[in-house]
Amino acid sequence: MKLSNNQIAWRAAQDIEDGSYVNLGIGLPEKVAQFQPAGRQAIFHTENGILNFGESPAAGAEDWDLINAGKRAVTLNPGAAFFHHADSFAMVRGGHLDVAILGAYEVAENGDLANWSTGPKGVPAVGGAMDLVHGAKRVAVITDHVTKDGRPKLLERCALPLTGVGCVTRVYTSLAVIDIEGGRFVLREKLAGMSFDDLQAVTGAKLHVVGDVVDLTVPEV
Repeated sequence: MKLSNNQIAWRAAQDIEDGSYVNLGIGLPEKVAQFQPAGRQAIFHTENGILNFGESPAAGAEDWDLINAGKRAVTLNPGAAFFHHADSFAMVRGGHLDVAILGAYEVAENGDLANWSTGPKGVPAVGGAMDLVHGAKRVAVITDHVTKDGRPKLLERCALPLTGVGCVTRVYTSLAVIDIEGGRFVLREKLAGMSFDDLQAVTGAKLHVVGDVVDLTVPEV
């Protein structure tokens, strides 16, 4: 039993404050834009030069001159802006983004992130991640809790090449919501049907409990 990718993205979207400037990583993080809570409107940024893009267009209605950094078609919200790729990265490096939400191969208990290379045999795809993890005011990760072969993604130390050091503050997984505080994983939410011991067994570092751990409850989306 675990959350679907849509449900992980939905949960992450609930923590984005109204009016925040947000960059979504390629792949699973892109789904976050679909699940903004009613009454809140984030301003989404993409490295290839759009600010304030909207929902994905309906199938067949795509304008392929309007794409995000993952080459997926987007729509525009009123007031959207276009700009040069260099200006887009100036926004990132200048600290103008409130939140970056990225995927991960590995996350360490001290906040280190590895998400651009699976090692010597992998195809490197760093994109703008190294800039984002140092430029955004808050960095969150959304990911499955384990790899496809069942190995933990949350570890004491990353074994893969790092994207950033000590940059991640919260991880949304298919099983839990976990904060990184003081160099340790602090469990905030977990699936109601999963025991703490079972969750610990699929986590590669110690989980700490500070205060109440609430049920991770999401709708069918």
